[in-house]
Amino acid sequence: MTDQTSTPPILEIDNLTVDLPDGNDRRHAVDGVSISVGPREIVCLVGESGSGKSVTAFSVMGLLPKGQLTPSGGAIRLMGENVLEASDERLRELRGARMSMIFQEPMTALNPTMTCGDQIEEVLTTHTSLDQAAREAKILDILEQVQLPDPPRMAASYPHQLSGGQRQRIMIAMALVLEPVLLIADEPTTALDVTTQEQILKLIKDIQRTHETAVLFITHDFGVVAEIADRVAVMQWGKVVEEGPAEAVLKRPHEPYTKMLIGAVPSFTPHGRAREAKAPVVLATDALCKTYGGGGFFQKARAVNAAQDVSIEVRRGETLGIVGESGSGKSTVARCIARLIDPTSGHIYLHNDDIAQASQTRLRALRRRVQIIFQDPYRSLNPRRTVGASIVEGPMNYGMGAKEAYERARSLMSLVRLDPGALDRFPHQFSGGQRQRICIARALAMEPDLLIADEAVSALDVSVQAQVLELLDDIRRRLDLAMLFITHDLRVAAQVCDTVAVMHRGRVVEYGEAAEVFGNPQHDYTRALFAAAPGRGFDFGSAAALAAG
Repeated sequence: MTDQTSTPPILEIDNLTVDLPDGNDRRHAVDGVSISVGPREIVCLVGESGSGKSVTAFSVMGLLPKGQLTPSGGAIRLMGENVLEASDERLRELRGARMSMIFQEPMTALNPTMTCGDQIEEVLTTHTSLDQAAREAKILDILEQVQLPDPPRMAASYPHQLSGGQRQRIMIAMALVLEPVLLIADEPTTALDVTTQEQILKLIKDIQRTHETAVLFITHDFGVVAEIADRVAVMQWGKVVEEGPAEAVLKRPHEPYTKMLIGAVPSFTPHGRAREAKAPVVLATDALCKTYGGGGFFQKARAVNAAQDVSIEVRRGETLGIVGESGSGKSTVARCIARLIDPTSGHIYLHNDDIAQASQTRLRALRRRVQIIFQDPYRSLNPRRTVGASIVEGPMNYGMGAKEAYERARSLMSLVRLDPGALDRFPHQFSGGQRQRICIARALAMEPDLLIADEAVSALDVSVQAQVLELLDDIRRRLDLAMLFITHDLRVAAQVCDTVAVMHRGRVVEYGEAAEVFGNPQHDYTRALFAAAPGRGFDFGSAAALAAG
C-alpha cells in the first residue's frame, strides 16, 4: 500500500450531502460524508441496504436520477476537479477516461444485442481517435489483461454466451480499457460463486497494483473486506460512522453498529449439533437423475446431466445443506424433490411414498407436504395482493375456511416475529428481510413435512441474514421440521446444517456430517471450494467478541 500521507488523493469526497425527495423516512440519502482514495489504494465502503453507499458512488459518477436525488452540499474532487460542478458534457468525458464503474449484475449492464468486442469498441470510439486496427488491438489486449481465454472468441461472443464470471470480466475490461485513475466497483462479486469471486477479487487487486488505480469498492460482505481492503469506511443511515485501516476496523471496531455487522458474519466453524439417529427419515432420494436435452437452431443436440445418481436423506428435525457453485445441480435436485420438474430416473421418497413419478392428480395432494422458500423475496410475493391474502391462499385452496386460515396466518406472523396486524398491508410496505419472513410464514401455512430453502438468505444484508437464519433454526426446532437448505455460502451452511452434500457437475462428491466435511474435507473440489471463500482465514466471531469485551 502506498503512503497516502505523501500522495494527493485520486478521489476526495468532502462533506457530501444528497437530499431525498419529500415524504421519505429521512431528509438525506447521504449526510456529510467525507472519504478519500489514494493511488493504488482500495477503500471498501461497507453498510446495509439503505446506508447510502451506492448513492455515494453514483454521486461520484454523476449518475444520480435527476429530480429524485439531489446533491445539496459538499464537493467531490477527482484529481482536484469538482465533479459536482461539471457540466453533463464534461461528465461524459470523465466517465471511462478518468473514472469507471463496475456494476453488480453484468447481464443488466451489458447490451444483449451487441458482441462484447463491439461494446468495448464503443468506449474507444467515444473517447479516443484510434483507428480501426488500433481499436481491435486494444480490445484484444484488455481482454488478455483481464485473463479471459481466447480473446478473439470472447470479443466475437454475445453476453448470453458467456458465464457470469466471464461477463463480469468483460465489464471490468470496459471499465479499464481507457486506464482510468479511479475504479468504482459496486458489489461486483455478490452474484458470483466463491471460486469465481476469488478470481475477480484477485484480478481487481492485480489491476490496482499494476495500473496505480484508486479503487472504491462497495460491498456488504465482510469476507471481501478482509480479503482486499486497505481502508474501510462503514456507513449507516447516510453517515460514515467509522473509518480506518482495514485491520483496525475488522479487529478493533469502536462503533456498536460496526461491531454488530462483524458479529453477524457467520463463522466457518459448524455448530456441532448432535444428530438424532432415531428420528424418522422424512426425505430420501435414491440414484436421482435429471437430464436435459440441449441444442437448438444451428446447434447440435446434446444431453446435459444436471443431476446424476444423487442419493441423500433428511430426518425429522434435521437440516441437510446442499452446497456448490452455479451449475452444480443443487437447485435442480431441489426442484425435482418438490416436483416442480420431473426427474429423468431414480426415486424420491417422502416418508415411504415414492413421488418421483407421481401423476399430476397425486401431486396436488403431495404439494402441501413440500414447501419452498425462494431466493428473492421481492419476486416471491404478488405485489397486488396483501400479505395476508398470500399466506391464506394455500390453505384455502385445500379446503380450509377463511376464518381458520386467517387465524393461522396471524399465528404464523407471530411465529416469524412480525406484527399480526400487518396482514392487510402490501409487500412494498415491508423490507427485504420482512418479506422473506412473510414467505416463510406462507410456506409454513401448509404445515409441510419438508421445507426447502433455496438460497433463501443470499439476497439479504448480513445482519438481516443472521436474523432469518436464527428464525429458520428456531422454527426447525419448535416444529421438528425436516429442512433442505440450498446455498453457495459456506459460512451459512456451517451455521445451519447438520449434514452437508457437496455437489459438482451434477454429482454429490462429498457427503457427511457438517463438522466432518468442514473439519476434514476429503474431495479436491470441496477443499478448493473452502479455500476460495473470501476472508477464509479471518475469525469474525473472535474479532466481534474481542471488540465487545
